[in-house]
Amino acid sequence: MTSNLVFVLDANRNVLDPCHPARARELLSKGKAAVLRRYPFTIILKRAVTDAQPKACQVKIDPGSKTTGIAVVQEDRVIWGAELAHRGGVIKKKLAVRRACRRNRRNRLGYRPARFLNRTKPPGWLAPSLQHRVQTTMTWVNRLSKFCNVGELVQELVRFDTQQMQHPEVSSVEYQHGELAGYEVREYLLEKWGRQCAYCGAKNVPLQIEHIHPKSRGGSDRVSNLTLACQQCNQKKGNRPVEAFLNKKPDVLKRIQAQAKTPLKDAAAVNATRWALFHTLSATGVTVTVGTGGQTKYNRKQLGWGKAHWLDAAAVGDVGALRLLTEQPLTITAKGQGGRQKAALNRYGYPIRHNALKPIHGWRSGDIAVFDGKSYRVTPRTTGHFALSSPGQKPISKHQKHLKRAHRADGYAYAFCEDSITFLAKKGTI
Repeated sequence: MTSNLVFVLDANRNVLDPCHPARARELLSKGKAAVLRRYPFTIILKRAVTDAQPKACQVKIDPGSKTTGIAVVQEDRVIWGAELAHRGGVIKKKLAVRRACRRNRRNRLGYRPARFLNRTKPPGWLAPSLQHRVQTTMTWVNRLSKFCNVGELVQELVRFDTQQMQHPEVSSVEYQHGELAGYEVREYLLEKWGRQCAYCGAKNVPLQIEHIHPKSRGGSDRVSNLTLACQQCNQKKGNRPVEAFLNKKPDVLKRIQAQAKTPLKDAAAVNATRWALFHTLSATGVTVTVGTGGQTKYNRKQLGWGKAHWLDAAAVGDVGALRLLTEQPLTITAKGQGGRQKAALNRYGYPIRHNALKPIHGWRSGDIAVFDGKSYRVTPRTTGHFALSSPGQKPISKHQKHLKRAHRADGYAYAFCEDSITFLAKKGTI
């Protein structure tokens, strides 16, 4: 296996079938093509292709609160993968700081009335930190549509089947007694309890679903009464009440009782944006199909893949046999286009310095430059000596005349997953 396949366009910018990286290097070295874009890596041929009939591709999306998985599937092959890291937390934090500064000013100027009650919100309004997730995902769907023949969009729409989790005794529903039985509840518990034993905190071990209040003592199968435990803790607890089992660990008992009733904050954020993303995808005019979170996990287990956001995306919906042609997904981190704030404020809301206007000497923060054969992220300075940063390395300073621009800032930072990825699920691990 190798890195992501390379997208190809002809001289008229018509979409062609993606090619292997080795083939792309050959075309570039022979002067038959040029690099059109680095991320996603795309080449453009220097001739027009009139009889091209590219195969249809599926763009699959696994929306997440912090990271969204994206995969491009052509026939039975996964040809491209990416993990998109959102910045909703940063947006929320900055809005909170701005709100605090406004209230501070209003308190100092007693005659200044509050205006937050004067604003009305349109139907379907989402908070900026949530709307950001929809917009960044759509940005990449639109980009991929320019570089490959997208025939279908597949989205994981329903994360958890709350009807089955709240009323497991309900019968006459086909899937509850079929192959997907238990996957919805199991996936919910994994997210809720952090994929570790609730009693001892053990990770990377086989976990079992356990009743906090024993079923033999009147406990129910509702998710508020379920947790995860390793085999040793599950057997040690047996059918004892959790208060008796943890009578010497009051802190653990208090945490479990509180967490059992606490809803998933990230799941709530994802559920709030799923339908907005679905309607936005449907507005593109491309066929949109959906799947559930339990179905995604079942497909991934059947294919023998490990846990990763882009692999979850590839397993969304109805899938058969899939082959992975890549093991290095593109890691995309949303950085923003630069703030509109003209001055940095102190804790009292007063400006302490003014930010320089961009671009500086024709460069913007986030541009990618090549120096001495290596790629760096550029932070321009008015002196002409720019700060160059690379993941895992100490920043260096070089003059702009020694730099060659490789990619203009587009609001994202890029990297490739360098760690080896385990595609085969560990035996017995859920």
